Amino acid sequence: MEQFVVFDLDGTLLNTIPDIGGAMNRVLVRHGLPEHPFDSYKLFTGNGAKKLTQRAVGDRQDVWEAVYRDYAKEYAAHSREDTAPYAGIPQALDALEQMGVKLIVYSNKDDADTREVIGHFFPARDFLAVLGARLGMPLKPDPTALTALLALHGLKVEHGLYVGDTVTDMRCAHAVGLYAVAVTWGFQPRDMLLPAHPDAIIRHPSELVELARERFGKTI
Repeated sequence: MEQFVVFDLDGTLLNTIPDIGGAMNRVLVRHGLPEHPFDSYKLFTGNGAKKLTQRAVGDRQDVWEAVYRDYAKEYAAHSREDTAPYAGIPQALDALEQMGVKLIVYSNKDDADTREVIGHFFPARDFLAVLGARLGMPLKPDPTALTALLALHGLKVEHGLYVGDTVTDMRCAHAVGLYAVAVTWGFQPRDMLLPAHPDAIIRHPSELVELARERFGKTI
């Protein structure tokens, strides 16, 4: 039996806000729209780049599609400048791999961007799968894509954890049937996450390693 952990990307593995916010603000200025403080992007993200754009343009929904197209190009060109793994993430991934736990990344970020930043920041990491948003594939919290991915690799939900920083992640985890682990170092604070009923809340990546040992027990 294979144990596994599914990770969200933005706000969980990587602090991507500086590059997301920077790219979007530059595009907004080009379109004559106001910029936003970077902290605002913590609440704009989580539901894909299109929803991010719709939130960023505010009451100017008439231009969101043009802004989205420009943002997609801008972010693709500048997605690796100020982004960085959260403190403790590399060490936690090392520990999980040493325990024989399979690692999966599942994000609502566009698939090409997801693969690009994962390949850049974790070049030697042996992820079992890396999946972002694809055309025709419903975004999380819809369970369809993740359920299919687990089935493809013969993984059972009772042998896995789902780690994320947003209500969307918690809802997706519950919909798939995975043990939902909320992290407080990401984009949404604890008080926003609690109503989504996470099975566990952790404050540092090292706590994930201990939780994995407790959950997986003698099987690792």
